Amino acid sequence: MGKLFIIVGIIFLIIGVIWTFIGRLPGDFSFKIGNASIHFPLMTSIIVSIILTIIFAIIGRFK
Repeated sequence: MGKLFIIVGIIFLIIGVIWTFIGRLPGDFSFKIGNASIHFPLMTSIIVSIILTIIFAIIGRFK
């Protein structure tokens, strides 16, 4: 169980680093109304979801 937590932590660290390089992709929505701005990273969320699905599928095979 401890190894799983370490692997998940490393995966989240890698995703965090990649997320900063991805930036704003086409398909991410940004709205600015007055002084308020809202950013909804739809495409980034989809890509991260696909990557996590692949990673967890690979981890699941070794279990």
